[in-house]
Amino acid sequence: MLLAGSPCRPPGLEDGGGKDPRELGGGPSTFIPLEEILQEGAVSSRHQLLIEAFVSAGRVDNITMVMGLHPEYLSSFWKTQCLLLRMDGPLPYHKRHYIAIMAAARHQCSYLVGWHMGEFLQVGGNPAWLQGLHCAPRKLRNLNEINKLLAHRPWLVTKEHIEALLKTGEDSWSLAELVQALVLLTHYHSLASFVFGCGINPEEDQDGGQGCHPPSPHSNSSPASDDSMGGSGAKDAMQEVEVLMERMKLLQESQLEEDGVTQEEMATRFELEKTESLLVAPSDNVDQSLQSNVLCFVEDPEFGYKDFTRRGEQAPPTFRAQDYTWEDHGYSLINRLYPDVGQLLDEKFQVVYNLTYNTIAMHCGVDTSMLRRAIWNYVHCVFGIRYDDYNYGEVNQLLERSLKIYIKTVACYPEKTTKRTYTQFWRQFKHSEKVHVNLLLLEARMQAALLYALRAVTRYMT
Repeated sequence: MLLAGSPCRPPGLEDGGGKDPRELGGGPSTFIPLEEILQEGAVSSRHQLLIEAFVSAGRVDNITMVMGLHPEYLSSFWKTQCLLLRMDGPLPYHKRHYIAIMAAARHQCSYLVGWHMGEFLQVGGNPAWLQGLHCAPRKLRNLNEINKLLAHRPWLVTKEHIEALLKTGEDSWSLAELVQALVLLTHYHSLASFVFGCGINPEEDQDGGQGCHPPSPHSNSSPASDDSMGGSGAKDAMQEVEVLMERMKLLQESQLEEDGVTQEEMATRFELEKTESLLVAPSDNVDQSLQSNVLCFVEDPEFGYKDFTRRGEQAPPTFRAQDYTWEDHGYSLINRLYPDVGQLLDEKFQVVYNLTYNTIAMHCGVDTSMLRRAIWNYVHCVFGIRYDDYNYGEVNQLLERSLKIYIKTVACYPEKTTKRTYTQFWRQFKHSEKVHVNLLLLEARMQAALLYALRAVTRYMT
């Protein structure tokens, strides 16, 4: 992660004292065997990035090690995070780190909270603020409501929330400051999803505890299968890959025949998928006791993604993507109020959306665009965003239930992610492919929340 070190170079907790990753006890991830991360690290482009990180900061942090399984994305991520934290912008550096703490705390991510507490102090932040949100200036405390909504129910953000923060007074925000804060909040909500989704371990010298719950025993098997998967389980997993390949082939063929599908039918398919997604819930068998270093930054800790499985409660209202798009609306608004960041965010969205190695498990030469689009659109679906030109029947065809459960958990309740949730989906796929899913998930989630936030800003301005 780009958190310390020279301005636009990869990170470390502090200069010097770095160790070879092989000397670290459990490796960067609870879910991914260290051997696979190091083996993938031999790829020249990734190897160069990790050397640069090591030379720059004396170590390579765990997020960088795992994210670096996809070097093209990691490079784009670094540039964006560099701009958010290190380069010129409306907010002073210490407040940027405090906003990161507030965002990560909503998902109980002590990995990010602990890290940014250290960074906050390093750039001259007041140590008293770290006693809890109640000790921070009122201007920062006023972000609490929009932080809470963007983390859990972004569809509830309205122009009134924007207006309340911008109203004239001693603690008011400028529009430019607020846009930077909104980008930081959505960035760190989504990065918390990545930390939990990939089972990122705490740094060996980090006091903040773990970004995920106490790890279960490591799986040293590769591909990313469950430890207990015996002969019949392996056969079933192989069969799942073949079924997915066949479904992709059939869908590609049927697309040629679907030109006559009406808008009403497309809308019905979306509403059906959105309704079904409400029944996809994570396991509740997770210890969610908040550590004190996180709890002190959280108000209303019970507030979370709405559980729509209760009878009589409604799903998020549908947000028609065509009415407020990133390309036509969000991008230009951010670039106007916070120059350069819009372009870097757009590049990051494009890189991950188009990232492909044309492989699926043991198959090569595969067009995976349909699968990547299904994952992206399913994330947006659980946040109520609908694309008029997308056939949501493809989601049911391409995303098995265990994958849907994983996506919904990591996107909406990341702190409930378990190793079992991770190992249950795509059992015959490589760990790097599962990390790829997490990158898609991270960026789709961030874009969804940003669209709701920026739509509210636009409504305020018009």
